[in-house]
Amino acid sequence: MSKIGFIGLGIMGSPMAGHLAAAGHTVTGFDLSEPALAKLVESGGQRAANVAEAVAGAEVVITMLPQDEHVLAVTTDVIAAGGDGLLLIDMSTIRPETSVAVTESAARKGIRVLDAPVSGGEAGAKQASLSIMVGGSDADFAEALPLFEVLGKTIVHVGPTGAGQVVKAANQLVVGGIYALVSEAIVLLEAAGVDARAGLDVLAGGLAANRILDLKRESMIARNFQPGFRIDLHHKDMGIVLAAARQADVSLPMAALVAQLVAAARAMGHGSLDHSALLKVVETLSGRD
Repeated sequence: MSKIGFIGLGIMGSPMAGHLAAAGHTVTGFDLSEPALAKLVESGGQRAANVAEAVAGAEVVITMLPQDEHVLAVTTDVIAAGGDGLLLIDMSTIRPETSVAVTESAARKGIRVLDAPVSGGEAGAKQASLSIMVGGSDADFAEALPLFEVLGKTIVHVGPTGAGQVVKAANQLVVGGIYALVSEAIVLLEAAGVDARAGLDVLAGGLAANRILDLKRESMIARNFQPGFRIDLHHKDMGIVLAAARQADVSLPMAALVAQLVAAARAMGHGSLDHSALLKVVETLSGRD
């Protein structure tokens, strides 16, 4: 069993930290939210008053934070408080170059880093069925694998530092594109007088089948956009996709369109809603909102 510092106990981080504590690991967590800290204690973890206290005595530190600036600020404190040999696993979704910068900074202190963003949303975090894409060294991945196996079902070492973030960018592009297409399918079916529920049931059983249809078609038809993953965060992620495409010198025209649809959702005031609320944008474009 490992001594783990877990920083970032939000929608994703809270159940993840709880799973690790339930598996028998000693988990000391820190978050700015008092209810999040209380929930960790209820799950068998321990609370820390700050980052340094969460890191103290830890063999592994896991960060699960919203954006690059949060990761840079927190990992600076982790590196300052951590000792030689510490394994820092950043499971946030950030730019690949940020992961590289954190790794280089940590190496000067003898701290090892894996970038290990996840896919699966709130449901995947609660069910411990996340997909985890990991960048870093083979040895560090092997050491972290037992922890990843507590949190997810699909766990793949995809390459060196930053590779996990590139794969996550590709994931977010595909997820956003599918949400847009499912939204258009719903609008088309309803406008044509077809039962959207029946229509999507057929799509989910054929070549158009996908996890979003499996998990979200009922809530989308019901216009239930309670966030599992907010539009605001997907907007941030599409910025990562476009930046990665520029850095790789490739053209991704569909990525640009998806990014604009997500930006439109945010501009319309839907940033706090689930990313399935792209349906609201498609409805507005068709005059059916």
